[in-house]
Parts: sequence; C-alpha cells; structure tokens
Amino acid sequence: MINYSTFSLDNGLRVIHNHDSSTAMVCVNILYNVGSRDEDSSLTGLAHLFEHLMFGGSLHISDFDAEMERAGGMNNAWTSDDFTNFYDIAPAVNLDTLLWLESDRMLSLAFSPESLEVQRSVVSEEFKQTHLNRPYGDLMHHLRRLLYSVHPYRIPTIGADLSHIEKVSMEDVREFFFNHYAPNNAVLAISGNVSEEEVREKVSYWFGDIPRRDIKPRLYPSEPPQTSPRSATVCGDVPRALVVVAFPMPAYGEEGYVECDLITDILSSGRAARYYRRLTMGDPLIAEADASISGSEEAGFLMLKASLNEDTPEALESVRSRLISEASALHMEESSTHPDGVSEGEVRRAVNRYLTQNEFRSQSFTGRAQALAMAEMHGEDINSIATLYEAVTVADIASTARRVIDPNRACTLFYRTKGTSE
Repeated sequence: MINYSTFSLDNGLRVIHNHDSSTAMVCVNILYNVGSRDEDSSLTGLAHLFEHLMFGGSLHISDFDAEMERAGGMNNAWTSDDFTNFYDIAPAVNLDTLLWLESDRMLSLAFSPESLEVQRSVVSEEFKQTHLNRPYGDLMHHLRRLLYSVHPYRIPTIGADLSHIEKVSMEDVREFFFNHYAPNNAVLAISGNVSEEEVREKVSYWFGDIPRRDIKPRLYPSEPPQTSPRSATVCGDVPRALVVVAFPMPAYGEEGYVECDLITDILSSGRAARYYRRLTMGDPLIAEADASISGSEEAGFLMLKASLNEDTPEALESVRSRLISEASALHMEESSTHPDGVSEGEVRRAVNRYLTQNEFRSQSFTGRAQALAMAEMHGEDINSIATLYEAVTVADIASTARRVIDPNRACTLFYRTKGTSE
C-alpha cells in the first residue's frame, strides 16, 4: 500500500506526493504527456531530441547539470511513443534546487543554437550506435512499418531517418516546446523525506506562475483493423537469423491489456515458462525465444521472437510455426481434452511474478515517484493496479489469447543473416 496525496495548481499542473521517512533523499519526477506519436511524419525523432535539449540550458539557468551536482544530486530521463519523463534525485534538504531547475525549464528553454548543435550531434551518434551500427538495431523500424500503415507508432522513438534530426531548426524546437511542454500537460510526482505541507508550499512557489499553454491536439489517423497476415524479409550483419511474429493488441487500460501482459509472462518469463521449456530447451533450431508487449497508450502489439541456429527458409518457417502454435495453445483452458491449455498454476505464477516485481519497484522512492506520476497521468489509483492482475482468471487468459493470437492478424518479420537471399 502506497500512501500519497494529490493536488493541482491553477495552471493545470497535477502534483502527487509520497512521504518516505526512511530516506534522507527526495526524487522529483516530471512526466510530460508528449512522445514520438506527437511528431510530424516529416520530422521524426524530435521528442527524443527534446529529452536531450531539456538539459541544454533554460531561461535563467545556463548549466542544468552543474547546478544539480552542486546540490549533490543526479538526474536522468527517458522518452517513449507516448511520454517524456525526467527525474532528479538529491538530499531532501535540497528540494528547492530540484524544483527550481525543473520549473525553469518548464517555463522556457534558453533556445541556444550551441545547445541545439551539441544535442543534435549527441542524438545523431546515438542513432548510429543503437540503430544503424548495432546488430538488429533497425529491427523495430522494419517491424513497426509492417504493423502500422498510418498511425505514428509506425516510427520508432529514435526517428524514421537520421536526416530528420540533422535538419531540425530552432523554429522547429520552439514550436514543439510551446505546443507540448506546459504545466497543464504534465504530472509532477515527489517521493522522499519531505512533508505534504512543504511540497504544497514549494511547488506552488516554483511552478505557480508558469502559464498554461494551448496543447497541440492529436489529429493523426487511427490505425485501420488488420484483416490478413503480413510478412517481410530483411537481411543484416547479424550473428543469427531472427523470427518475429507480432499481433495487434489492446491499448493500456482497455479490456485484454493486462491479460496480454500475463500471456507473455506465461510464455517466456523464467525457466518454468513455455518458451524456455519447449522452444529454447526443446527445439534444436531455436537458440533463444521470448515474448513481450509494447505497452503503449493506444493499440499496441504482442511480440513473439526467436533467434535461430540455422538460416534456411525451412528453418525460418518451422520456427515461425512453433512460436505461433505454442502461443495458440493458450486459446484453451487446461483439461483432459486440451492438456496443453493454459493452467491455473501458470496464471497464478505469472500474477505472482508481476506482484513481486511491482512490490520491488515500490520499495524505492525513485521507483515510487515514477509509478505515481504514471498512475496520476492515467487517472488511476496506484494501489488498485495490482488488483487488476489478481482478478485475472484462466478463462480470461484463454479468451484474450483467442482474440489476440490470431494467425490471420500476424505480422511476421524474417531477419536473415548477411549474404542470404531474401
């Protein structure tokens, strides 16, 4: 049970606070409701670039990191399809410094040409290292193009092409900032050894005068339903061939989302999981197999993946079939007629794994701050999330598996080793 309080400022900033007397530290976490889905298709990667630009100096503070270090603190950030998150950690006595730093860059960046060039260079190098020059680095570019035809999820957070980052102008930066980075488009979460009274006073002081802004509406098209299977083959300088099969799945908060999360755990989490026992250990063609979900705010995907010990058309097709057939076994509940169906023990093990991981995350004041921010962004009670998982039944898993793991809606990507023919 996480104890917390919430309040909002007149400018729309939502604030959530958790008091933790067991630490001398505090975490300030700001979650902005902007991600790569908010970009123009001709200028992708901008949300991720902004994650870096937010450390490049603000209206009254030229060096964010230097001030953070003076306060004995550290910071980090991440960007996703849907959100951008910043978190700062420091001794609780220096809460004012953290709020000063975050409020100033929410008020306005410095919009320094030097900062833009530095961060453009950093992000360009990251693009090269993680997506162009790393084995399988372009996997999600290929897979997302297969899954989505019109939705902005078609493009990974890093961007569609390096040239988009290279052509970003200062005008683009200003427009994106004032369209999305605002108190009425953010959640501020604070967890640590500071009282609610202190948080209310200091947050109001540092953030209360920042004006609301007109947030750019999301006007992109919805992805049309997929009605037939899709497939593509690519080649790359990779050590092993890879087979990926992805299925469209419900968005966060929709019926079936929690079940899909548990389905991938049943398939691939731990040595008792089906893929480990039956594929990784049971099929000489397969070096490793796993399953995961994209976990996105709008309709995402459930992904099955295996790396192969052979790279032949016959091996690729065999592994694709095995990935789907093992997952499709979850369509039915375990019975004498369907001994491979999903069992009560498997569901309970997956639920218990989630509950354990969730409890471990909540032990850290940093983890609590991020989780509280996300729960507030979703408009949900953080203490109710676990009960959604605990309520899932074998019948729920089977029903969702039948609906989601449908071969007629499969998107298959064959990623072959360099030198093989497509």
